[in-house]
Amino acid sequence: MATIASKIQEVSRRIARACDAAGRPVASVTLLAVSKTFGADTVREALAAGQTRFGENYVQEALDKMAALADARARLEWHLIGPLQSNKTRVVAESFDWVHSVDRLKIAQRLSEQRPASLPPLQVCLQVNISGEASKSGLAPTEVEAVARAVSALPRLRLRGLMAIPEPAGDLVAQRRPHRELRELLERLNKTGGPTLDTLSMGMTADLEAAVLEGATLVRVGTAIFGGRPPAEAARSGG
Repeated sequence: MATIASKIQEVSRRIARACDAAGRPVASVTLLAVSKTFGADTVREALAAGQTRFGENYVQEALDKMAALADARARLEWHLIGPLQSNKTRVVAESFDWVHSVDRLKIAQRLSEQRPASLPPLQVCLQVNISGEASKSGLAPTEVEAVARAVSALPRLRLRGLMAIPEPAGDLVAQRRPHRELRELLERLNKTGGPTLDTLSMGMTADLEAAVLEGATLVRVGTAIFGGRPPAEAARSGG
């Protein structure tokens, strides 16, 4: 059976091949290991293999892992990639390094107000419902510019870019389309005179090549590293 270390190496090779095909430096893409539903011991094994950035969907599950891995906190970077409810913003602001799933201004305002001054600014991305799915969270593309301007003005936050979970597609051409649309949206935002955004959080186990070809700077990979999950679970935010 393949080890987590060997699986991370294989995912890294996939990223490198996609970067080569896109004419991009490998260093331009960051791997986020999506550890939702897997325990602290599994995260520790991945950490031992050199993986330091982890994505979590569920706040309480993540907090439990953070407590179990408190001895390694200085080496870990925790990203919330799942939906965030208003009643969870305080613990998220106090505990995470990144939040990818900001989908309304109210959430960003609460995160800003509740981020401790002793910590660096919280890095955030706006989640965009790029495929227009009724079941998905996220801002409509037409809403993004106004929200981005408001979020970028908030203290204690740093708006880094955009995140999306495109509708699954069966071939590379179809997979590339929503990723291209998200990149083009980021490019338009960067021409409006606001803060420069540098992060495109897009691409998962099944479509990371398409995402990298279209400019992803951060890919969220869980299944290819940690193993399978129920299909509905794997589709949420990273897999």
